[in-house]
Amino acid sequence: MTRTAVVGYGNIGRYAVQSVLAAPDMELAGVVSSRAGSILPAALQNVPVVKDIRELQKVDAALLCVPTRRVKEFAQSVLPHGIRTVDSFDIHTEIAGLRGELSKTALRYNTVSVVAAGWDPGSDSVIRALMQAAAPRGVTYTDFGPGMSMGHTVAAKAIDGVADALSLTIPLGTGIHRRNVYVQLKEGADFKEAEKAIKSDPYFSRDETHVYEVKEVSALKDTGHGVKITRKGTAGITDNQRLAFDMRISGPALTAQIMTACARAAMKRQPGAYTMIELPLIDLLPGNREDLIRQLV
Repeated sequence: MTRTAVVGYGNIGRYAVQSVLAAPDMELAGVVSSRAGSILPAALQNVPVVKDIRELQKVDAALLCVPTRRVKEFAQSVLPHGIRTVDSFDIHTEIAGLRGELSKTALRYNTVSVVAAGWDPGSDSVIRALMQAAAPRGVTYTDFGPGMSMGHTVAAKAIDGVADALSLTIPLGTGIHRRNVYVQLKEGADFKEAEKAIKSDPYFSRDETHVYEVKEVSALKDTGHGVKITRKGTAGITDNQRLAFDMRISGPALTAQIMTACARAAMKRQPGAYTMIELPLIDLLPGNREDLIRQLV
């Protein structure tokens, strides 16, 4: 049994606890949360909850369910203890750099880090890689939504003057998106300043972004999301190969499940840092290898 800890108990962390508890080959080592010592939700009544991962007994892997911009900080603090880490870092342009940095740390401490193990980047990355293998020459489009973007929502909530926020991704087609951001402001905050800060944030600056002030963000929240990936390309010398993948999901729940699967795969990797396209698919699954081959091939 792989003893797995969940670091952070927010949108993803609560689902990560559920995923680990449901895994037949894992044991929940505990939860690391700044709220340790306070009144805890019923789901954690019989779970060790601590402020430092070193307070938990024997941890094999840690799911870093923390905001993207704090992933590096948490990974660099956990890896030196020889614990494997899995994160859902979602800034696509910075993944390669983060992988390189965490690889050095993982190698130094003889452990493993799986980077960007959500659904996009993550499982969608695997789909795009498979499509490119099937049609090496061509173009792939990834259209998200409509739905709540967790990364963009966290970024909007971090803006000065914002008490709560919700960022919805609206697909316009061919990989182009609009961001509709709903903000609940703190008393005395200036809407125009918050709007300007959101639109200039790297999460939003490359897309058409609209910001709206609302009285209560919680009345709008829905964690449902979706993606459609399409590729048109050439297989060998045969043109007009058309491939499509479509799903509708609960974003936090699927992210947590993918991270749990990647923790399983991390147990089978040599030291270093990996993205999902570098992990053998069969290593994501529980069960006997030969049985899985008979079942799935």
